[in-house]
Amino acid sequence: MIAIIDYGVGNLRSVKKGFEKVGHEACVTSDAEAIAASDAVVLPGVGAFRACMENLQEAGLVKAVYKAVDSGRPFLGICVGMQILFAECDEFGPAKGLGVFEGPVVRFPPHEPATGEPLKVPHMGWNQLALQRPAPIFAEVPDGAYVYFVHSYYPQPAEAAIASATTTYGVEFSSAIWQDHIFATQFHPEKSQTVGLAILKAFGALVR
Repeated sequence: MIAIIDYGVGNLRSVKKGFEKVGHEACVTSDAEAIAASDAVVLPGVGAFRACMENLQEAGLVKAVYKAVDSGRPFLGICVGMQILFAECDEFGPAKGLGVFEGPVVRFPPHEPATGEPLKVPHMGWNQLALQRPAPIFAEVPDGAYVYFVHSYYPQPAEAAIASATTTYGVEFSSAIWQDHIFATQFHPEKSQTVGLAILKAFGALVR
């Protein structure tokens, strides 16, 4: 069973349906015991970094996330669920993240660094993955595949080596990370059609 953490944010039903479509059983839960008993854990997230952290704290699920990360079970963060794994973000004022990974979460620059042209923020729509260190979740994903993004901020890992894929939008940023059993994507697999389903299928296969 894959536990999708429900703390009031994220495309929970879409993620659940995505897993079910590729043959993996998943449940949406805010119960810490159910999360602890699951075979894999997914931390979704949409909206602002600060709001996601506040919701997670108010739901009493911060400890459950740390336990899941420390357990060695497959763990997947999605969008802001990836961002809050990092140390901090200044969106709507400084806010601390979970600190699983070192490094800040920063906003896209207002202009293209190379040309000075205005850069439309948020970064919304389809963009390509450049696979740097292909993670197991990218087993069936070709380099250059398109996935769906909606975000104004992105993490800057202190250790560049954890980047599994990068994407360029004005700047090159880490669009997916991988360290041991922990995976995270800045894009939305559940909105990324065939490529996204391949990612969810590969993640689910890790629990078998």
